[in-house]
Amino acid sequence: MEVTPVFTKNRHSDKKIIINRGGTRSSKTYSIAQLCALWLISGECGKKWEQNDKGVLVKVPNYIREGIWSTVRKHSTTLDKTVIRDFEEILTNNGWFDLIQHNKTKKTYKFGKRLVEFMGADDQQKLRGTKRAILYCNEANELDYKAEFFQLLMRTTDKIFLDFNPDDEDIWINTELEQRRTVEKGDVETIVSTYKDNTFLPTSLVQEIEYLQQTDPEFWKIYGLGEYGNITGLIFETYKVKDIPDNATLLGYGLDFGFTLDPTAVVALYQHDKDIYFDEIIYESGLTNSDIAERLHDLGVGRTEVICDSAEPKSIEELHRLGINAKPCVKGKDSIKFGIDVLKRFKIHTTLNSFNLIKEDKAYKWMQDKNGNSVGKPIDRFNHGWDARRYIGSMKLKHHKRGIYNIV
Repeated sequence: MEVTPVFTKNRHSDKKIIINRGGTRSSKTYSIAQLCALWLISGECGKKWEQNDKGVLVKVPNYIREGIWSTVRKHSTTLDKTVIRDFEEILTNNGWFDLIQHNKTKKTYKFGKRLVEFMGADDQQKLRGTKRAILYCNEANELDYKAEFFQLLMRTTDKIFLDFNPDDEDIWINTELEQRRTVEKGDVETIVSTYKDNTFLPTSLVQEIEYLQQTDPEFWKIYGLGEYGNITGLIFETYKVKDIPDNATLLGYGLDFGFTLDPTAVVALYQHDKDIYFDEIIYESGLTNSDIAERLHDLGVGRTEVICDSAEPKSIEELHRLGINAKPCVKGKDSIKFGIDVLKRFKIHTTLNSFNLIKEDKAYKWMQDKNGNSVGKPIDRFNHGWDARRYIGSMKLKHHKRGIYNIV
């Protein structure tokens, strides 16, 4: 396998709990998925101390030859788009996928006496029932310490891996594990990684990450250096919802074009009274207009309006010719601020399977000066989904009038 130093550090750890605290694109998630695949095929997981034939303690590979590896996220609906996708890619690239027994419905992968399962902490039966040898908590900061992580910890015998972006210095991973347990039990190792540890990262993305030094010191601290920080000045307050309510009406779709560095984002907007609901439809880089049209047809968008960024008239026309009811968003003076104002008049909900929208929800903020004061403009990042939401929202939602929200 082609690996980064993050993989090597995790593989060589002899601790029970290995915390991967890192910035964006540091390879921490992919590296742990590689370790998971390696364990499934070989049984190897970490290191242990053992006396050699001369009586000297040395580190040797640790083998857990049977048992269960549980990969857990807060919500089961986010698994397919994230860690499962990476895990299957790794198995395929190494020629291992055809060697295992795969149950797509149960989200399990079996080889010999070893089984990898993927589950959400929202599945209380699995959370409190399954015993395992190895646990991996992806985006561990989403979990509640007592109600979820502690239950998982009590049912894990050998190894625990965690990864997260450190956007809250008061998170239990810091207070309970990095500070308290590291001192009291000594069985915790914290691996801090940054984009510089990802040896496969394109130069263009490196430059984009390093640009944070100039534009947002707090983001640079968290996403660039992997250090603890606190994001302040979020633009929207949002709420998560498992499904779109039956009484909500589909108003249409918003589309923000992207290609190389930026993803194309398509979101669906639903409304019921004072509540609006957004559902992630597409969030992916490298899509041509014909790719977008094909995806939308496959997703059954049909003739429902798709409101697009008006700065791309050629792309809008091409989508229209490919059978998509694509229309430009009408922009006026201060269109970004106007769109934000329109959306803020509603209680905003994001579906749990909208993985990338939820990440934007936690990071889209007002730009600040060097003293931390808002300058009245939003940052120009973590906004691809929000731009798509603004386009459809500004065209389909009217101002609040006499307690009633109306559709244009």
